[in-house]
Amino acid sequence: MNKILSDFLDNLKFNGNYSQRTIDSYCRDIEKFHIFLANEDIKFDDVDPQIIRNFLSKELESGVSKRSCKRRISALRKYYSYLVEHDYISRNPFTLIDSMKLEKTYPQVLYKDQVKELLTENRKRNDHLMLRDQVILEILYFTGIRVFELAGLKTQDININQRTIRVFGKGAKERIVPFSLQCQKTIKEYLSTTRLKLLKTSKEKTNAFILNDNGHQITTRGIEYILDQIEIKTGEFMEIHPHMLRHSFATHLLENGANLRVIQELLGHSSIDSTQIYTHVSQETLTKTYFNAHPRAKKK
Repeated sequence: MNKILSDFLDNLKFNGNYSQRTIDSYCRDIEKFHIFLANEDIKFDDVDPQIIRNFLSKELESGVSKRSCKRRISALRKYYSYLVEHDYISRNPFTLIDSMKLEKTYPQVLYKDQVKELLTENRKRNDHLMLRDQVILEILYFTGIRVFELAGLKTQDININQRTIRVFGKGAKERIVPFSLQCQKTIKEYLSTTRLKLLKTSKEKTNAFILNDNGHQITTRGIEYILDQIEIKTGEFMEIHPHMLRHSFATHLLENGANLRVIQELLGHSSIDSTQIYTHVSQETLTKTYFNAHPRAKKK
């Protein structure tokens, strides 16, 4: 990494209050553009809109999603603004590039019966990691927290008696999220049995809440792998991923009458616009509500 890029990333961290995850993403995006320019023998200050379009076309052809390309445009536009501001270059060619329009997609969610079946079938396992995996499933579904928030949880972040979790979300923003009685019971079981056994497998002591099989703090990739293994171990193949459980949490709350602002706070969304997507409830729910509520629509 060159010094200019390093200074730019430090500026994002200390002056822009960007999260480390966003900074890492920006770094990868900019370095990828550096590689493209080097391969094409183009100087950094010779970049023009056509070169940028060639870069984006190459990315899309290699299978990179439009969403990732949109983020790269944003990262590079900000980076070039920084270069102009500090007199490294005279102009920002990315101001002439429109952000990509994304097709509107709706979140994948599980039906309530599917969630119940998944939790029930996982409980039937008799291996030594069943409780750890059950805690992962229940916290993701009953709290709606993000996978990196779960991976970063410490034991002191959980108040078992009050049934709340202190979560540090994007930008290290803190929020308090409640959890259910069922989740409380599972957490107590995990802390008093499985977690203690996992701690003994490592010489290093940790206050991380979720541990891997070696007694170390779990990673986000580790949680994703565990969800894949849960499907294999239970035979419940639902293509589960952490965000699906988060989406299911929000959608089920909305379907049961929760206020959108409350859901926004629970999810840790900075803008209500991010939460609005959950108003796209299933057609089944819409139809059921219509027939139950409309005075002339009820079947005789």
